[in-house]
Amino acid sequence: MKLKKIAQVCQTLGFSALLAVAMPSLAEVTSTQGPNGETATPYTEVTLNASQESAIKSKDYTAAILMHSTSDWSNALIDGAKDMFAELNINVVAVTDAEFDANKQKTDVETTMAMKPDILIALVVDPVSGAAAFKPAVQQGSKLVLISNLPSGFEHGKDYAGIVTDDLFQMGKLAADMIAKAVGDKGKVGFIYHEANYYVTNQRDQAVLTNLQKNYPDIEIVAKRGIANANDGEVVASALITQYPDMTAIYAPWDSIAEGVVAATRAAGRKDIKVVTMDLGAANALDMAKGRNVAGIVTDLPYDLGQTLARMGALAKLGEYTPPFVTVSASAVTRDNLADAWQQALRREAPASVQKALRD
Repeated sequence: MKLKKIAQVCQTLGFSALLAVAMPSLAEVTSTQGPNGETATPYTEVTLNASQESAIKSKDYTAAILMHSTSDWSNALIDGAKDMFAELNINVVAVTDAEFDANKQKTDVETTMAMKPDILIALVVDPVSGAAAFKPAVQQGSKLVLISNLPSGFEHGKDYAGIVTDDLFQMGKLAADMIAKAVGDKGKVGFIYHEANYYVTNQRDQAVLTNLQKNYPDIEIVAKRGIANANDGEVVASALITQYPDMTAIYAPWDSIAEGVVAATRAAGRKDIKVVTMDLGAANALDMAKGRNVAGIVTDLPYDLGQTLARMGALAKLGEYTPPFVTVSASAVTRDNLADAWQQALRREAPASVQKALRD
């Protein structure tokens, strides 16, 4: 635990300033819509008929998958896409990890372009620099299918085949409901949000906030803190715990940040502070299985998301219509359904350590 860094944060901002930090101004979220207000198409409606499958299989197409980072979620998505591509006789020539670095992603795109993939699946790290990085690939002829984020200025049907993402409002509502359950529908809660122009996390975070404020009037959000670097989760949470010792729950925008939040609760000896986050990860799942701080995790269906992306790319190569905005569903994960949810979302068994903890 880096106590010196915590002290620097508090000293630089001052605790009064910490209280005043709020989320960026966003329109109230009431349903999941695309970046340009598109109505969501359910992922179950993206299908290929027998004739389309036969046509794709005869073409010997290639594909590349350019991810933003590595995680259990990313791995499941990649597995889903690879399995579908294999069914369609599409060869995956590259899989990359940008490590949340826009410059590295630009290099990844340039390296991949040399392989001239027919289909390109990508989660764009930065909308502005990503537009410049991916434009040459589109001009080269690759059919681009996007995961969640839209590059600035890109047009559906011209620059990309479609976006596939989560039902973000549903995820936010599920998280809010689990926070409320964890604190008995009342109490003081800390709210950590992603402080960046990042469509997915912005929408999810705002949906959590909207649902808490509308549906749970006896829950007080005592502080909202933005975070840009996932590695700062422990520092941010520790500052909140110090300032608000009567806090009983903290929301974290995704799993790696939640790991830092959990570490902060342990360092403070606060077994009573419950943590709710998004996306399945082994460390938080183990904490939940042991009945510690993690009370709820919202998961989508990354394997199915990957399969849908692959189908979208195949349809685009055939010149078929592809919807601009597609969503997969989400579910609430607690200790009671953790093993089943892991299998459903990631299409593999939970880690042995998690299974053992669930049995104990």
